[in-house]
Amino acid sequence: MSAALVIVPAGPGAGRVPGPDAVLAGLSLRQRALLTAARAGICDVRVVGNGGGDPGGEAWAEGQGATGAHRIILLPANVIPQPSWLRRLVEMPLTPDTLWVDSAGTAVVETERTSAVLEAARAVGGAAELVAALRISFGKLDGELDPRGRFVLESDDDLPAAERWLLRSLIKDSEGFMSRHVERRISLAVTKRLVGTWVTPNLMTLVSLGIGLTGAPFFLSGQPTLQLVGAFLFLLHSILDGCDGELARLKFLESRLGAALDFWGDNAVHLAVFTCMAVGWSLRVGAGWPLMLGTVACASTLLAATVLAPHQMAPAVPGGPRSPGVRLADSVAHRDFIYIVIILAAFGQAAWFLFPVAIGTPLFVLVRLWADRPGRP
Repeated sequence: MSAALVIVPAGPGAGRVPGPDAVLAGLSLRQRALLTAARAGICDVRVVGNGGGDPGGEAWAEGQGATGAHRIILLPANVIPQPSWLRRLVEMPLTPDTLWVDSAGTAVVETERTSAVLEAARAVGGAAELVAALRISFGKLDGELDPRGRFVLESDDDLPAAERWLLRSLIKDSEGFMSRHVERRISLAVTKRLVGTWVTPNLMTLVSLGIGLTGAPFFLSGQPTLQLVGAFLFLLHSILDGCDGELARLKFLESRLGAALDFWGDNAVHLAVFTCMAVGWSLRVGAGWPLMLGTVACASTLLAATVLAPHQMAPAVPGGPRSPGVRLADSVAHRDFIYIVIILAAFGQAAWFLFPVAIGTPLFVLVRLWADRPGRP
């Protein structure tokens, strides 16, 4: 079964609703709707009314819509959806020729009478009128998906609130406490100021990489002051490393190249930091065992990166299921460990962090491989 998204005017009763060219987080509302639909797997998108022109509407109605049932999502222009929310509209069970309508005026119908739905969408002045017209021909069903999956614009004044809503949606449930309440607050504030500029996600990745590598040599010293400088540069790297993904998701600029650059750049910083910790510790104690400890820590980091790389750089499916290994990686591999490094650095003992890395990382890899073993449900 194919699905199509039809964006319809909000209608005269919707107040001072922003037009399709209004900019939200670096993209016009029209661009954002089209890209969100594509991310949700909906390739057939129509814009009717307000100069939308419904390009290709007749061909769709007479060609691919002539036979077979199609699911049509009728989205008011003032409703900003998340990709996962649109995907749920596509996949939710629905009786044929039944009109499902939520409180924001979004309607979904699965029918073979696609031309009749398009004609009604072009003929009426807004979403409320369209729903009223379609309810004459289709069965009625009021429903509601998670309202957190979409934002309803009532006027131009709601655009700042919509931007905050989009930014909050970038916070992952699996993030650690400090990452969620400290790092994300800072990175989202930076992203908010960058999203309307020429700064790209890959540029932010390179800036973050440069800061992280600059901080690594400070761990060669045993002085708490210098180690703290390195630890805070390590933290700044982590904060700015969140901005590249935030920019990419807000502006739909994700790419395999960007994911690879982000993933391996992050691991390069970790390797540089652990190497400098081990070398500095070895020089201070005049022994070689810290180098062996550092070698185990770096080798474990590389092993974990190699195991995680295919999962971390694979395209995400909005609202799709995650394997047990992916869920495990998300819950364990967050960055709150940086605050342990900061505490140890305050006493000039940042290198002690090599012990949990050398011991814990191999165990994590084993558990991850077990969770993703073939045949596991």
